[in-house]
Amino acid sequence: MHIAIVTFDGFNELDSLIALGILNQVKAPNWRVFIASPDARITSMNGVVMERHISLAEANKADAVIVGSGIKTRDIVLDDTVMAQLKLDPSRQLIGAQCSGALVLSALDLLDGVPACTDLTTKPWVQERNITVLDQPFVAAGNIATAGGCLASQYLAFWVIARLVGVEPACQALHYVAPVGEKERYVSRGMENVRDYLPT
Repeated sequence: MHIAIVTFDGFNELDSLIALGILNQVKAPNWRVFIASPDARITSMNGVVMERHISLAEANKADAVIVGSGIKTRDIVLDDTVMAQLKLDPSRQLIGAQCSGALVLSALDLLDGVPACTDLTTKPWVQERNITVLDQPFVAAGNIATAGGCLASQYLAFWVIARLVGVEPACQALHYVAPVGEKERYVSRGMENVRDYLPT
């Protein structure tokens, strides 16, 4: 299983790297997690410089794709050169978006008739696209999921793991990263937020 975290210049570190850390707790054979970007080197909103693992073209082949957030997302969705590189397909991929990543999914027509979660800053811009924004951290419809608020990235990661390898590995991954003394509470909250969006 290959998972791509689409990360653009101006990215929010919490959105991309929390998901990266949790997803990498899975030690299954052939499980790989990649930072995907149109640029070979990207700089975060706080000045952290990072090199991508794979291109957007390679991300299109992943089993799951999470689109991260950042301060330049509104510009990115207007950049036809970048957007043309994204060929995401919910019929064969799990696709998630973190905060302003919902704008990217909307621009790709992946949120038609689907409510979304996003951060409070991005909310009015998503609503301008006639998408209902929910007052909750996570929602999924089929193979499409969105999360709102930086720390909700844990729920996207939990959802991806639960869908691809099972609920127990997802609980184990969240348990590992949770604060000491609060681990059971974190796992319980993860299950509470994601359970209703998992296949029965």
